[in-house]
Amino acid sequence: LAPINLYIFSVRQYLQFRPDQSVLILHAKVAQKSYGNEKRFFCPPPCVYLCGPGWNLRQEHLKGSGLSESSHHLCGYMGLDSSPGSQMFACAKTLYISDTDKRKHFRLLLRLFHNGGQQIGSFQSGLIKVISKPSQKRQSMKNADLCISSGSRVSLFNRLRSQTVSTRYLAVEGGAFVASARQWTAFTADHSDYSVCESYICYGCVVQLVCTDSGVALPPMVIRKVNKQHACLDVDEPVSQLHKCALQFRDSKHMYLCLSNEKILQYQASPCPKESSRELLNDGSCWTIIGTEIMEYTFSESLTCRPSTISPVPVINGLELNGGGHVAMLELHGDNFSPHLKVWFGNMEAETMSPRSLLCVVPDISVFSGEWRWLRQPFTVPLSLIRLDGLIYRSAFVFTYTPEHSPSPQPCVTTERAASSDTLIDTIHQEFTRTNFHLFMQIL
Repeated sequence: LAPINLYIFSVRQYLQFRPDQSVLILHAKVAQKSYGNEKRFFCPPPCVYLCGPGWNLRQEHLKGSGLSESSHHLCGYMGLDSSPGSQMFACAKTLYISDTDKRKHFRLLLRLFHNGGQQIGSFQSGLIKVISKPSQKRQSMKNADLCISSGSRVSLFNRLRSQTVSTRYLAVEGGAFVASARQWTAFTADHSDYSVCESYICYGCVVQLVCTDSGVALPPMVIRKVNKQHACLDVDEPVSQLHKCALQFRDSKHMYLCLSNEKILQYQASPCPKESSRELLNDGSCWTIIGTEIMEYTFSESLTCRPSTISPVPVINGLELNGGGHVAMLELHGDNFSPHLKVWFGNMEAETMSPRSLLCVVPDISVFSGEWRWLRQPFTVPLSLIRLDGLIYRSAFVFTYTPEHSPSPQPCVTTERAASSDTLIDTIHQEFTRTNFHLFMQIL
């Protein structure tokens, strides 16, 4: 029993200090197809962040193994995939999809490894929809996948005189809003008025943009449709992907969010003398809006004997609770499950079976609470998957035991969180460096 107790103690230590490693892939939900010799680069460009103290621990371990310093550098390849502490950052500004590719959806695949050849793992983006061009027709709920829903993540960018080199992204740096040529920020777009178009954001609605990373927010603003550099004040249709829009300050008449070089300012629009429902804007106050997604993979090598390959990364998509009391079973639905994975409730391992999904026995509340078996308050523990070699995959799900009027608390599931390539089409190599991090991205 000593090794088991020691392992439980180690998991308890992990839950206390969380020496995690996270891979974050930020990307747009749609991509425009390129035709002929043109190259419509993905905008905003796919970005990769490596964060968490575990990356430094991995590099220290590799240094201690006697490998050369250059072999510690992290590298990665990112391409189109068609199969069903401090932050290190890189992005691919020259990715595009050719008209010879007939797919309507695709995923990005990131392969991460060290210079010495040691593989870390492969990580997929979310599903990206291919479109020909932004729709200019009035959107309806029939095209819901092209509409911007309330509470979803978005990005905004400005392109002066339609020149790619002049693209600036609305971003948050140091707690302030800036117009960045290199990095972009994902914002949560939310509004409280659901009287129009249900839960979709419509022109004329009051919207607040909140940075998903820092929580910094713009004041409430009215989103307006832009047509030929005019803000349309009488349009109430749903906001669509890659639409031109303007953000009007709700409490300041004629004032709009605007960029000037790298600064974010207010611009006073001019009323149109012939059309009272339109206001004339400048180039800096015309933005393009697009839905974005963040795929996060979090794991820890703190219990492993040496750095190992992370792939395949198990992904939990949903939970299903069967039974209750002493006979409660929890079924985990997702991808990349294997018999080498065990489900852990906090620092307690659950008896785990692995058919197509992962099935486990919910531990009795007494293993967390000692001898007492009655609950006065709900008791919540994080859910994790631990591979047999000690690799920990942290999940966004938690499990809650809720009190009831009997000696057996009723378990309850809650959650914290609101493929191979086709034929070679084109290849683009680009290297980005920040300290010791190198990222090579290519379209396969």
